[in-house]
Order: sequence, then structure tokens, then C-alpha cells
Amino acid sequence: MKPLSKVAENVTPSPIREMFNKAIGMKDVVSFTVGEPDFNTPDNIVKAAVTALENGEHHYTPNAGILPLRQAICRVTNASHGLSYCPENQVIVTAGGMEALMLTMMTLLDPGDEFILGDPCWTNYSRQILMCSAQPRFIGVTAENNFTFDPDALEAAITDKTKGFIINSPANPTGGIASRSALEKIAEIAVKHDLYVISDEVYSRLVYDDNDVCSIAALPGMAERTMIINSFSKTYAMTGWRVGYAVGPAHIIGNMVKLQENVAACVNSAAQYGALAALEDSQKAVEDMVRTYAARRELCIKEFSTIPGLHCFAPQGTFYLFVDISGSGMSAGEFAGDLLEKEKVIVVPGNAFGSESDRYVRLSFATSEDTIREGAARIRRYMTKRMN
Repeated sequence: MKPLSKVAENVTPSPIREMFNKAIGMKDVVSFTVGEPDFNTPDNIVKAAVTALENGEHHYTPNAGILPLRQAICRVTNASHGLSYCPENQVIVTAGGMEALMLTMMTLLDPGDEFILGDPCWTNYSRQILMCSAQPRFIGVTAENNFTFDPDALEAAITDKTKGFIINSPANPTGGIASRSALEKIAEIAVKHDLYVISDEVYSRLVYDDNDVCSIAALPGMAERTMIINSFSKTYAMTGWRVGYAVGPAHIIGNMVKLQENVAACVNSAAQYGALAALEDSQKAVEDMVRTYAARRELCIKEFSTIPGLHCFAPQGTFYLFVDISGSGMSAGEFAGDLLEKEKVIVVPGNAFGSESDRYVRLSFATSEDTIREGAARIRRYMTKRMN
């Protein structure tokens, strides 16, 4: 038969899911893999969606999303960013942050274009770029810079094919936050070279130690070239609801709305009303979840920073721990596979997030303190045997 699309064949499965799948059928497994809140969606959000269904919200919505939700998104974004986005033409509601990213890529990229990513970075970025027949271009980022672009390295990587780059702050998998001073230098480069910027702000509410999160969109000359991507999944424990959004220049959003019409038509109507309640009602549930994550973070740092052979980067945000395992003498893939086989603990090898991250593993602490303690005890046992 005739061959399938080269795009489809060139996109590889996520190594995160590969590790998850390896453990299927195993008993007594401690998992630190999938980045998903272990909380249920707050009751007020569920009730708002149920009420919407009871009131007959069973039909298509505008492709861009219901206007009240777009108004609420702009109100919240404008307040946090000091900007003035218009709900009529500068925001689109999408099927999770994932679709917001994909529609943005489809709007910005032509075949052969390049888009710059940090190494490490979230696995789906490069795959979405490839799905647009464009090319990801990686720059190594280090713990010394909070896993943020070094401005000189960023500028050196720019070619005549470069269309833009992605900023993810707080970042998955590292938990690093880009400082305002770093973003100011990066913004100057974007303006100088007329580049687009995608600012992935999905974890912007999951921040610890009073760290300040600055959006590059809020800096001079950046609103007109920056797409803000956000989601209800992590902040409000709504991963299965699939509601996200993009905010940005009207001409980009307008084209994304056209694509949305041909991809998903619109986001589930009841889910949109749930998301509206998430933004408009009390934020106490979010504050409670963040406090819980903060306590788990402290437990992780306490437990993992004292395990022989491991070095723990203290995350400033997200619910991920990025651990340097170079003291083990193993690659990340070897470490993760051997740890699963011998101690039944699942971690994600750092090479899932980039070729230069083969000495790291990622652990999600969106899990119970008991799980963290048990997992740490098993890893301590594993490393103690290996180091002796």
C-alpha cells in the first residue's frame, strides 16, 4: 500500500507514557510519572457544569468559546499582566493547553521554519513543531540559569529560518522560573530579530517561596509578538475537562479560530461553564492545593537531597523535581529502567525532555506524602547499594 504521512511516521511516542506503560501489570509500584493533580476538580466547578447541562447548554458554542468565559480570561490575564486584551478578538478557548499550542504552531509555522526550544523542555513542543513540518532547534539550559535561555546562546542559535521560540515559566520538567531580568534580555533579542514568542504559562499559579512570575508578554514591545498559552488542567485539577486558552494578537487569534472550526469546532459547552466558575468563584481550592504541593515539595527536597549520589534542584514552581543522577554512573534511561526493575519505582528519564538532559530524571510530586516517603526510601536503598 502507499506510504503514510511522513509527519505521522516521524512523531515518536512520549517516553513519559513509555515508562508508565512498562509498569502496567506490575504490583506494588510507586509512580512519580504523570504530571496530573491528584485532587478532584473543586465542587463549585462541577456544579456549574452540571447546572449548565440542566439549563440546556447542549449545543455548539462560538468557535472561539463562550463570550463570558473569554471575558473572564481577559479580565484575569489583564489584571495579572498589566495589559488590555480584548475578549472579542484576542482570546480563544481550546481543548486544553495542548490544542492552544498546536493551533498556535499551525498559525505561525510554515514547512522548513525553525522554532527554538530549551533542552530540557516539555516533550510535546518538539513533536508539535514536527507536525507542522517545521524543525525544532534546541539550546541547552542549565540549573545555574534556572533552566532559562542564556541570551548569548539564544541569539547565536537564530538563523534566517528562525520564526520564534518558547518560554515555559515555571517550566516542565525542571520547575525553574525565568527572572524578570533574564526575560528583559530575551525580549530585546525577540524584538531585534522580529521573532514570535510562545509563553507557556500553564504552571503560573503553582509557585513557591514567594517567587515572582513575570510574563514576557508584559515587557515592552512583546504583547504584539507573544502568544500566552494557559490551561485549567493543572491549576484547577481539570485535566480530563480539556479546557485551555490562548491570548495574543488579534490577527493570530483570528486565524486560530478558523483552524479551530476545522479541528474541534468548539470546546465542550458544559466544560466551558465549569471553567467560567473556576475563574469567577473563590480561589480557596487553588490556594489549598498549592499549599499542599508546597508541603510535598519540602518533603521531596528533604528526602531526595540526602540520598547518596543524587543532586536535587529545588523547584521554584510546578509539581516536578528534577534530579541529577550522574553520581549513579548511569544514563537516565538505564537508571530509570533499573530502578523500575529492582525497586518498582517509576521515574521519567531526562532524555525524554532533551538530549542534553541524560543525567537527570523527573519526579512528579502530585502524589501523597506517603507515596513520596516510600518512593524516597526505595531510591535511597537502591542508591546506597549502588554507591557501596
